[in-house]
Amino acid sequence: MGAYLDVNGLDTWCESRGEGDPVVLLHGGGVTADSWFAQIPALAAHFRVHAPERRGHGRTRDVEGPVTSGLLAADTVALIETLAAGPVHLVGWSAGATVALRTALARPDLVRRLVLIGGGVSRDGATPEDLAVLEDTARLEAMLRPQYEPLSPDGPGHFPVVFAKWLTMWREEPDIGLPALAALPMPVLVMQGDDDGVRICHSAAMAGTAPDGRLAVVPGTSHTAPLEKPDLVNRILLDFLTETGPAPRHLPLGALAQAAREHA
Repeated sequence: MGAYLDVNGLDTWCESRGEGDPVVLLHGGGVTADSWFAQIPALAAHFRVHAPERRGHGRTRDVEGPVTSGLLAADTVALIETLAAGPVHLVGWSAGATVALRTALARPDLVRRLVLIGGGVSRDGATPEDLAVLEDTARLEAMLRPQYEPLSPDGPGHFPVVFAKWLTMWREEPDIGLPALAALPMPVLVMQGDDDGVRICHSAAMAGTAPDGRLAVVPGTSHTAPLEKPDLVNRILLDFLTETGPAPRHLPLGALAQAAREHA
């Protein structure tokens, strides 16, 4: 069920369900926790699942000033501390993957396992199609406005304000870079669709740079793999979140990424 939590003075909407080890799901940019509707029941059968809505998204109000993934990561740290749930399994999708990664880098003590779905670490990891979408503001607005207006406590008239903030962040980020992943102490799963907005060789390089990284490419899917093939995505998530021990290594993922780049 959903309820508001006081997170450093910000009433943050959070859907919570299930019992067991905590899992925190971070939705994509411009959407809401409802985007996890196919994952929450499956994960809640095994875990205590929390799906918050970030500032300016869904039922959580906006806060004056610009927004960055670093700021949203600080909000996520505060949320985990408010829940007294750490360390958690942290799962981020799209812009939520950037927030999840920054959270894990800033506070690795709060993250048990990390899942990054459809998110890169630099703009050169994006496909040309993904970069083009960010310039088609009319299309983006048509996609996101109907999800914002019915739920926002700031009212439908506030959409242009948050939309401008999102565009600025999405066009400037992610700017984390591959080398940062080498500092991650926890197991990391990098997942994407085979027709996603991230280049597969970029995701392979991410998984290969993380000391304990894995790569999952979901066939026949785009940037919305968790919605397009939820049963398969859920099986991959559950397998990763419940496994014990490091992943076996026959061919280093870094070598795979290099081969992919050479044949791109």
